[in-house]
Amino acid sequence: MSDPIALQAAANFAAKYGYEASGVWSAPGRVNLIGEHTDYNEGFVLPFAINRRTYAAVSLRGDSQVRVSSTFSSEVVEVELSAINAQSVSGWAAYPLGVVWAVHEKTGSWGSGLDIFIDSDVPVGAGLSSSAAIECAVAVAVNELWNTNLGRRDLARIGQRAENAIVGAPTGIMDQSASMLGELDHAVFLDCRDLTAKSVPLGFAEAGLEILIIDTQVEHRHSEGGYASRRASCELGAATMGVKALRDLTIADLDRAHELLDDVTFRRVRHIVTENQRVLDTVAKLEAEGPRAIGDLLYGSHASMRDDFEISIDELDTAVETALRHGAVGARMTGGGFGGAAIALTPVEIISEVTLAVRAEFEVLGYGEPNIFAVSAAPGAVRVI
Repeated sequence: MSDPIALQAAANFAAKYGYEASGVWSAPGRVNLIGEHTDYNEGFVLPFAINRRTYAAVSLRGDSQVRVSSTFSSEVVEVELSAINAQSVSGWAAYPLGVVWAVHEKTGSWGSGLDIFIDSDVPVGAGLSSSAAIECAVAVAVNELWNTNLGRRDLARIGQRAENAIVGAPTGIMDQSASMLGELDHAVFLDCRDLTAKSVPLGFAEAGLEILIIDTQVEHRHSEGGYASRRASCELGAATMGVKALRDLTIADLDRAHELLDDVTFRRVRHIVTENQRVLDTVAKLEAEGPRAIGDLLYGSHASMRDDFEISIDELDTAVETALRHGAVGARMTGGGFGGAAIALTPVEIISEVTLAVRAEFEVLGYGEPNIFAVSAAPGAVRVI
């Protein structure tokens, strides 16, 4: 056993609760390779699990209490199993406690109480879905300890349900699906309408490529109003075009959309329709030609988010353009926008050069220092100890 964070989580559990954990389970964060804002339009996404993980050291208790603690708070939150609801829990503890509640909701019964300790090396706020990593690590632990025998897709839905009902965030299922279904050097091609998922070989390792995360460390500016207005535009566009969701439109429908919609709504719709096509094209190119063929699609996605969906910011544009100028195969902002991170598909031998170039450009322009690191596609949630 050589996973230092798993060992640290087990040691922290023992220090906090005074006895040894039954085990340690872990789940990865995720990067969305392509397919942005398509999820709530019932479209396609292509995320992959990354080699940054959240760990849950967990044991059953002899009563019906749940205690959760973590490295990111000195607080120990304690609650009765039957008392977990959206009003009784808040903050970071809502994520693990929400999962416990959602497993109960799914199965109709409570298991024994639990002691849980959370540790993680998934950066918070970088758009790498640290929240889904918590949910999925706890979900696989509870599933095993309570002997509920739920499948991975059920556990992904449990993570989403916890976030929707207990945390109060109206998220889709992309993040949890990537964290549960991830495989080494593979992406998860997810149809957000029927939730079918297919594993797609990335071939990054064989091609000598890695994904460079360029976290601008800019908090998501104006995000709530920005997200809400984008979503409203998508719904208006679908209603005006007479379809259930923008997923039902193709590029051939854009001329008619241009006639029927105002300029802003049309551009929002055009992003979703072309982004769905870019996801399909990326999957096809990965399978037929390999990862060096997808660079234009990644940049096309960024340009569409910058110009049509208008969710990029100067720091993200700078990260993308600088990475491309210094040899990245492709680059795009990733995540909800208005801040957060960009990704750059980069040959391994020039990662340091691209990193230094982006840092230097940020400094020249007076931006804050970015956090830059490489990730690879990793396996999904699993028991570690």
